[in-house]
Amino acid sequence: MTTIEYSLSEIDSVAKELIKHAGEEKIWIFQGQMGAGKTTLIKALSKALEVEDEVSSPTFGIVNEYQSPLAGKIYHFDFYRLDDPDEALDIGIEEYFYSGNYCLIEWAEKIAPYLPDEFVQIKIEILAKESRKIHLQKTQDAY
Repeated sequence: MTTIEYSLSEIDSVAKELIKHAGEEKIWIFQGQMGAGKTTLIKALSKALEVEDEVSSPTFGIVNEYQSPLAGKIYHFDFYRLDDPDEALDIGIEEYFYSGNYCLIEWAEKIAPYLPDEFVQIKIEILAKESRKIHLQKTQDAY
């Protein structure tokens, strides 16, 4: 497990470090309480991957698609408003997850039965108003 403490002013360099640590893994799960900065971190990651589209939380649409000259398609999911995990099947999450593209997932616990076996888990902890701690772990390293 990798642990990174940072101030919000350092988020761009933290995003680059996370990309490096994740390696080839394309499924990223973001966990943290409401307001911890999951979407903010995803915006910084998208910036590091040179996404030109506007990055925003897909809370109402469940998934947003972005284009990156470095990474191709990037899918950003927010399952916060999902009531039943089976609803995720209706949008074809399995096709997204096994597409080989980045899938950045907020509130993944809502669809736990359908998550791939391997992913990067990023837990964000609020330390203070302007500082955070990230715990990053690849599931294949957890065993």
